[in-house]
Amino acid sequence: MIYDTFYLTEEQLKNSPSRKDGIDEATETALRIYGCDLIQESGILLKQPQAVMATGQVLFHRFYCKKSFARFSVKRVAASCVWLASKLEESPKKARHVILVFNRMECRRENLPIEHFDNSSKKYAYLKQDLIKTERHLLKEMGFICHVEHPHKFISNYLATLETPPELRQEAWNLANDSLRTTLCVRFKSEVVACGVVYAAARRFQVPLPENPPWWKAFDADKSGIDEVCRVLAHLYSLPKAQYVPVCQEGDSFTTSSRNTDSPAQPITKEDSLNGEAVPNDKLDPDGSKDLKVKFALEKLKESKQSDDDTKSVPIDGEAREDPVLKSKADHKTEATGEKIKEKEREKEREKEKLKARDRDRDRGRDSERERDREMVERDRDKLKERSRRSKDKGKDSVGCLDEKRIDVNAGGHSEKSRHHSSRDRGEYYGYSSREKDGYSSREKDRHRHHSYT
Repeated sequence: MIYDTFYLTEEQLKNSPSRKDGIDEATETALRIYGCDLIQESGILLKQPQAVMATGQVLFHRFYCKKSFARFSVKRVAASCVWLASKLEESPKKARHVILVFNRMECRRENLPIEHFDNSSKKYAYLKQDLIKTERHLLKEMGFICHVEHPHKFISNYLATLETPPELRQEAWNLANDSLRTTLCVRFKSEVVACGVVYAAARRFQVPLPENPPWWKAFDADKSGIDEVCRVLAHLYSLPKAQYVPVCQEGDSFTTSSRNTDSPAQPITKEDSLNGEAVPNDKLDPDGSKDLKVKFALEKLKESKQSDDDTKSVPIDGEAREDPVLKSKADHKTEATGEKIKEKEREKEREKEKLKARDRDRDRGRDSERERDREMVERDRDKLKERSRRSKDKGKDSVGCLDEKRIDVNAGGHSEKSRHHSSRDRGEYYGYSSREKDGYSSREKDRHRHHSYT
């Protein structure tokens, strides 16, 4: 498999790039443990899962198998490993958070005063740029193959198949975390490391494991690999607490940048700028002696005096000849700048006029819209008035018709009454009333009846 390229032998580790740069085995081991401690502590402060810290430590060991501690800072590489591992384990953190955490850790470890870390300072910009650059180095050295397989996922399965007591699980888990501070992750596969961790935990709790047949053969491990894992863990626990050893050629502090970006720039004298000579690094080194600086300044002063004497010895006629040319050039420049200024002022005036014209057009448009609205309102009012007038006229006409009908009805009743009265008056005029007439008719009827019987 392609992942087997990261596994090295013990001889290859002894001939690491750090050894070629003159770093002994004890110093390299101490720096590896120190870097893993930084990764573990920073992961806890960043509230990351254990998988992120484990992946970061494996990346750290793999990188220093190909690069030297003398050329790459332990602190910067540890920060980049944490940042890259957080992305690989799908728990990303911002670069600002990683830098702040490592800055605070360094202040606590070295008993420095904790100050506010400004995110807009040059120092922060430099640290962020260096973090990104170191991450690129990590990916380049690993060929962008960042797959990591941890022994933790095998431990629970192995213990379940061996039917061990539950207290072995936590002990084996702790040993697996401690094994990441050594080079076991670069020398052996995760299955072998898991078997060695289980064996060491069983020996500590005096729990017997099946040996007939051997239990490690069921898990694709060798007895020699298990013994080596136990030996490396025992050597790790015998070592004192790892301390930082400054072996890197470049500055690796998170509190003060290696380039001293926050310090003011060193002044450059006029003589240096006139002569165009580069100042040697030894003479401008802040850690150098003061005598070298004084001598260098005196030499420059002497050279500047000689150059001034030479210029004074030049004849005046040449100066007089050059003066009119210089004056003409200066006049031409002033005229050109004056014309440019005038053109800019004209353009500004034109823009102002355009803006005023636009404002006028807008005001006119608004006035015309207001007049249209007023006309519409007036038209609506006139229409309403006309409708109200028409409805009033119609009401008057209907009332007049009703009055005429009432008059006609009254007139008809009076005529009938007059007729009745006239007939009555006529009877009275002829000398009989209605009663008399009724009496007369009854008499005649009686007469007729009498004549008929007779």
